Amino acid sequence: MEIGKLPTEILEKKILSKIQPNRKEILVGAGVGEDCSVIDFGEEVCVLSTDPITGASKGIGKLAIHISCNDVASNGVEPIAILLTILAPESASVEEISQVIEEAKETAAQLNVEIIGGHTEVSTAVKKMIVSTTCIGKGKKDFMVTSHGAQVGDDVLMTKWAGLEGSAILAQDREEELKRVLPKDLLEEAKRYINHISVVEEGILAGSLGVTAMHDVTEGGLLGALWELAEASKIGIQIKENLIPVTEATQKICEYFKINPLGLISSGVMLITTNKTEKLLSIFRKRGIQVTKIGKVVQGESGLIKDGKTTPLAPPEADELFKVINL
Repeated sequence: MEIGKLPTEILEKKILSKIQPNRKEILVGAGVGEDCSVIDFGEEVCVLSTDPITGASKGIGKLAIHISCNDVASNGVEPIAILLTILAPESASVEEISQVIEEAKETAAQLNVEIIGGHTEVSTAVKKMIVSTTCIGKGKKDFMVTSHGAQVGDDVLMTKWAGLEGSAILAQDREEELKRVLPKDLLEEAKRYINHISVVEEGILAGSLGVTAMHDVTEGGLLGALWELAEASKIGIQIKENLIPVTEATQKICEYFKINPLGLISSGVMLITTNKTEKLLSIFRKRGIQVTKIGKVVQGESGLIKDGKTTPLAPPEADELFKVINL
């Protein structure tokens, strides 16, 4: 099988079809395009998400905290606690494991999230360090946002820049190689993208403004996340490619490795659908959060518009990052 997420067809037929809902407290369960599960606790909800770090080698403690907190924030609620699992290969040192914990601790503190437990193990089952986190959040039920609430006529917005996380990973893990082809300032800029991969602030803020749907952009990149959002909401999304922000550093990294920035893992980017666009744009920009209107929610098929031609959005395939790290 190909490296990366299971293809959607296999996921639906072989995994999700075997998971049957049987508890009335579960408001949102397992499903394509949903970032989190949601449990009803009366006036409040408990929001949970879990994810591993498999594509990066450096800074994985930091990444592990951010990706799960981002998922919870995409429901418009505050992440409050993390369970952290480390699976280390036999070759790992105590210092390397300690470094992961140190990164995780610092990042959790920045987000006001507490690491409340987990598991640490050295295993022959892994070839490199794998870190997996489960984030727990809580919020008012009335303000909860999901990935399946987009409405026809909504604008589609995105924060920051496509390919954000993937660029940071490649700039760190393939630095020596990229030094030969990228100006120093652009390489250093790409490395600093690691400091922009949280969407907790924009997720909670957007939730308070009453947006219709949110979905954070992770493995599969922007195109994959757009398809997942459309699939979850059972609507179409039309996106203008020329409106999608991509930095020069990301463009040059992707050109060198011959990969598509729109299919590159992009933690740090939040997709938002809303009918309150001008209000949201104004408030976000006052808070210093970059946000761009890139398309529209429509009745019908989803597509990417470029030079007057529309290419249908397709289920996410293996992330572009894996084309590089497996070379």
